[in-house]
Amino acid sequence: MIKYTLSLLLFAMSVLLAQAEQLYVNPQAGNDANSGIKTSPLKTLMEAARRVNLNQERTSTTIFLAEGIHLLTQTVVFTNDKYTLKNRLIIRACVMPDDADWTPQKMPIVVTAVPLVSGVGGEEAKGIQPEVSHVTIEGLRFTGSPDYAYVDGKNLRRSYPIWRDGKKLDDLLVTQCLFAGNVDVLPLHVGIIANGYGLVIDHCVFFNCKNPVVFWQTDGGTGSPNAMRYSLVYGCYFSGVWTTQSTNGDDFEFHHNIIANSSTVWIREKGSTRRYKAADCLFTDYTNLAGYGSGPLSGNDATSTDFLEMKNVQTTGSVKIEKDQSKRNYLQLAEGSMGSNLKAGLFKKNPQ
Repeated sequence: MIKYTLSLLLFAMSVLLAQAEQLYVNPQAGNDANSGIKTSPLKTLMEAARRVNLNQERTSTTIFLAEGIHLLTQTVVFTNDKYTLKNRLIIRACVMPDDADWTPQKMPIVVTAVPLVSGVGGEEAKGIQPEVSHVTIEGLRFTGSPDYAYVDGKNLRRSYPIWRDGKKLDDLLVTQCLFAGNVDVLPLHVGIIANGYGLVIDHCVFFNCKNPVVFWQTDGGTGSPNAMRYSLVYGCYFSGVWTTQSTNGDDFEFHHNIIANSSTVWIREKGSTRRYKAADCLFTDYTNLAGYGSGPLSGNDATSTDFLEMKNVQTTGSVKIEKDQSKRNYLQLAEGSMGSNLKAGLFKKNPQ
């Protein structure tokens, strides 16, 4: 009997130890001295990252962000590379766009007000920096930086809400997120820039950013494929997507995207010979369909599109964006707009 009871106790302890880690962050009601459970949330994402980085239990982690403004005054770096494809690090909104009670006002707003540090071609402010593999970021709204974009004629100040530096890292999924900037007031240089492999952009909206996403460099090895799908890019004043010599085109998944009212649809790193396929997309109201870029101050010269195989891609017409903040589709395609059939935007399910 004692042996049976001891075995049962050990089993119960192992179940408790294997439970997934959950932390709640509420910028209004939280306190960084709290436990971090739902009824006693933390105040900052920085404190949540500190605790995650210290926890060596090999389980998944979910950080829930409540609605409100999450002000990042220093880069939030995740360094505990213990996650797997199944047991992930997830940073998400408490209420997701497909939930019945979701409204645009319930999206947590992440503001990058990080002190600038020296970078390539100027100064940089990085928001969330997941230096680990197997990460999901979902349901969040990101703004630009409350700073000027230019230092002088040769240097930039750049805001990167999501940045990944490691060239060997793999599997970063950014889904159902909204990136909204303003060239004059809240410049957002690149919504997501990631070295490594497996960067997947899914059902995201990029509104008035300079560049939505840069699929950056790898270590030259192998990893998961990159993807951009069901996403809406509107008003981006440099590019709609940026690929480099490291961005493998053979398995790059690019479909059901809308890139409208933007400067250049597709920017490639100078010297790239990669070829890509785009399917079931709408590219419209652009200056150039393709161009080359080589860095933060690179030009935006038009190039041929012979590298891009387009299947069922429309390149004429105009889309309409919903500007009424009371509507669920605020800053997304207005009802009845061209491109609605592509289902690009925040919703994975049909909005009610």
